[in-house]
Order: sequence, then structure tokens, then C-alpha cells
Amino acid sequence: MLVYAKLVGSVFFWGATWISGRVLAQDMGPFSAALLRFVTASIFLFLWSWHAGHGFPRLPRKEILPVAFLGLTGIFLYNAFFFTGLQTVPAGRAALIIASVPVVIGVMSALFLGDKLTTAKILGTLLSLSGAAIVLSGGNPLVLFHGGLSRGDLMILGCVGAWTAYSLAGSRVMRRLDPLLTVTWSCLLGTLMLIGPALTHGLTADIARAGLVDWANILFLGVIATGVAFTWYYAGIKAIGPARAGIFINLVPVFAITMGYVILDEPVTSSLLSGGAMVISGVWLTNRPSS
Repeated sequence: MLVYAKLVGSVFFWGATWISGRVLAQDMGPFSAALLRFVTASIFLFLWSWHAGHGFPRLPRKEILPVAFLGLTGIFLYNAFFFTGLQTVPAGRAALIIASVPVVIGVMSALFLGDKLTTAKILGTLLSLSGAAIVLSGGNPLVLFHGGLSRGDLMILGCVGAWTAYSLAGSRVMRRLDPLLTVTWSCLLGTLMLIGPALTHGLTADIARAGLVDWANILFLGVIATGVAFTWYYAGIKAIGPARAGIFINLVPVFAITMGYVILDEPVTSSLLSGGAMVISGVWLTNRPSS
């Protein structure tokens, strides 16, 4: 029972990242927010790795470049897009766009890694992408061909691309390395990449004017949503397996939309609900275990 509570808790915290990130993005530049988040996350993860492995987590020299690529895609690019997009895109809407990531990963795995593309996966992909189009267009996908996408929408779609690259590359790296070691070092290397852009985009000024709410959000994003949530999620994977644990990911946009409505007073439109249901159904269909 405890393992299921931890899985629900982990995806609840991940849903809350969209609310916390949305608030922080209004007060701080994207690179400053990303750097401060992952400085705290890196410290937490290294302490966790030290405790779990009873010593300093060492990265083999031949794995530096592959793990650095994970830091570039999953930490640097994803979070630059994440905080930039959340400056203008509502948290619930952004979370639903990101919910299509498993579908995109499935398609890319079929195209480049030789995974089988079944009928269920094709139907799930079409359903999920159609739902994302409804969310993006406010219920009229034809609008996308005339007015196009906003800059914020493009940033959130950038998150999809960055996380897809991170996941595909990470699946190979984690065959050779322990997942915790991989996450810890990719987090550190991605943090190092953020230092230069953050310094040239107002880091000092952002820190100087940051208030208690900003620091609370940084600590939440770094320690709770990254460190604690990953700890609990990996415990779930170890206990019940990745397939069953992965189902809980579908709760992330549900929590994000609910909290966006309650905390940020974001509207919950019919297009958001219907498109979101299509996205989540498509993700389930795409990742359903084959009989």
C-alpha cells in the first residue's frame, strides 16, 4: 500500500511543478529559475547517491559525453523551454501538451530504434496528437493552420522534443549505468551548462529581487519535485515494475489542471477537458501491454 501512496505522491509533485513553475516564471528569468532549481536538485541528488552508494558517486570517463547529452536535453533545453513557456502558457494547458511525450517517444522508438509500431500504437498516436491539437487550438484545430502557434506554445512543444531526446538517449545509457547515478550526473552537468546563460540573462538581479515565495518555489522544484519525487518513483518501479508504475504518469496533467484551477484560477474549458481526455487515452492505448 505504501508503494502506491509514494507513486501517487510522486506524480502529484510532478503535477505541482507546473503550478510552481508558472508562479516562478512570472518573477524570474527562465535561465535563472532553471539554474537555481537544479543547483538545489543536484545537491540533494548527490547526497542521496552518496547515502545509497555509501560513497561519492563516480561517473566512468567513457560515459561523460553520453551523460552530458542527457544534461543538455533533459536539464538545459527542457527547463529553458519550460520556464520560458510558462511565462505565458497556463499550467494545465502546458501539462496536457507535455502529456503527449510518451506517444512521441513511441513513434521515435519505432522509427529509429526498431521498436514495433502496432495498430494500437498508431491509433493511440493519432488520438493523442489530435487531442493535443484541440488543446492548442482551443477546440478548433483549423486555427493552427491560419494563426499558427504562440511563442509560449512553441516553447512547450520544445519541451516535448527535448524530453523525447533525453528519454531515447537515456534508455541506452541506463542499460550501462545505474539510473540514480545517471540522473544525478546528468542533473549536475546540465546545471553547469545553465551557469553561463543565467549569468548573462540577469541572474544577479533575479536573486536580488527574489522574495520568499520565489525561494519556496525553487526549493520545492529542486528538492521535493526532483529529489523526493524521483526517489519515490524509483521505489515504485523497483516494487511493481516500470510498466505498472508508468501508468501513474497519466495523473500528472490531471493534478496540474486541478491545481491550476484551484490555486491559479485558470479556466477549465470544454476543449481542455475533451482534448486532455484524448491525449491521456491515446497515451494509454500507445503504452498498453500487448497481449
